[in-house]
Formats: sequence, C-alpha cells, structure tokens
Amino acid sequence: MDAPPRWLNREEKAAWDSFIRMQETLIGRLSRRIQADSGMSASDYIVLVSLTERGGGRMRFLDLAKLVEWEKSRMSHQVTRMAKRGLVAREECPDDGRGAFIVATPAGYKAIEEAAPPHVEHVRRLFIDALTPNQLSTLGRLSKRVLDHMEKQPD
Repeated sequence: MDAPPRWLNREEKAAWDSFIRMQETLIGRLSRRIQADSGMSASDYIVLVSLTERGGGRMRFLDLAKLVEWEKSRMSHQVTRMAKRGLVAREECPDDGRGAFIVATPAGYKAIEEAAPPHVEHVRRLFIDALTPNQLSTLGRLSKRVLDHMEKQPD
C-alpha cells in the first residue's frame, strides 16, 4: 500500500506559495522586458547566454539541453527557430556522427551583447535591489542547498 501524502503544513504551504508566485511573477516580467527591449524571447536569451557565458560560444546539443533543463524536442525546436533567424548554427560533431554542436553566430553574439545590459538592469531593479547583501547571500546559499538536494533525488 502506498504511503499517505505528506501534506504541507501552513508554514510550508505559505513558503511554497510565496516562492512559486515570486518566481513566476519575476520570470514573467523579465520575459516580457526581454521581448520588448530586444525582440528576443526569454528562450532565445537563455540559449544565447548559455552558449556565450558557459560554453565559449559552442556546446554539444545534449549538453546545452541538460544545462537549461529542457527536453531534447524543446531544444530542437528552439534551435531550429533561432537558426532560421541567424542567431545560432548547427555544426556536425566530427568525433561523433550522431552528435551536433550548437554555435552562437556573430548575429547571436550581437543580439546577446545588446540584450544583456537592459536585462541585467531589470534583474537588478526587480530582484537584487529588493534584498540586502546579507539576504541575497542567504538566498544564494538556500538556493544552492535546494539545487544540491535535487541532484540527489530521482527525476
């Protein structure tokens, strides 16, 4: 027999509800600002930031999908849309005929370089400026703790 659900108590539910509302509101507002400021979708921005900041301008397709926590099909559709607009290109992997690299094009670099300054200003205005340095440090540690915990849990 399955164990009964471990329902959230009042404090747990309040914390969870506040976190979800904050996260969804923040992401929604930032997504709308990216679109308005640069014409890029939030998904375009995530892919380009991942490629240019973490990947040196190119990453294996599956590594990129894993980094942004997307299914392969979502990443494939996103890359196809971005390639049609000239922001990224697919390159075959010479070591593995099944693998591919996703590469930020010069237009992709230009787009992210133009979009990043207003985006970081919105992040600062909506998120960073709401917290003291100590609160920000605590939030960073708590977020890392939850991420580390999730790594140990089955998906």
